[in-house]
Amino acid sequence: MLTVDSYIEALDDERKKAIHQLRVAIQKNLPQGFEECIQYKMISYVVPKTIYPNGYHCDPKLPLPFISLASQKGFIALYHMGMYSDPNLLAWFEKSWPTATAGKLDMGKSCIRFKKMEKIPYDLIAELMTKLTVDEWIERYESLYKRK
Repeated sequence: MLTVDSYIEALDDERKKAIHQLRVAIQKNLPQGFEECIQYKMISYVVPKTIYPNGYHCDPKLPLPFISLASQKGFIALYHMGMYSDPNLLAWFEKSWPTATAGKLDMGKSCIRFKKMEKIPYDLIAELMTKLTVDEWIERYESLYKRK
């Protein structure tokens, strides 16, 4: 069975160090209520079913995803559903990026791609984690995705 520790242990040393540092930044700054697990073969931070029994609309058996962290072929990916769903949070992050690290922001809808491990802005990621509580994420999620 894949666990967070076994996921990290299987990585090469450079990725292991970066994922570990990202994990620490997430864990130290993410508001209470989110739970760490493996979801979709990634390290994930979810709203547990004890808090949100409805689960994820794509698969209600699963807890509601919020953030995921993955080592992909050419980069480390940080998926943040809050930025995907909140234009103000995304604007804050994009504005903050240039002062936090050198290099261009490489980002998809919810995916921040880190190709150079030495340029990961851990302090910015830590601050990003503080921006949405569990209750705020549930409210935003339901306003956008919940079936009417």
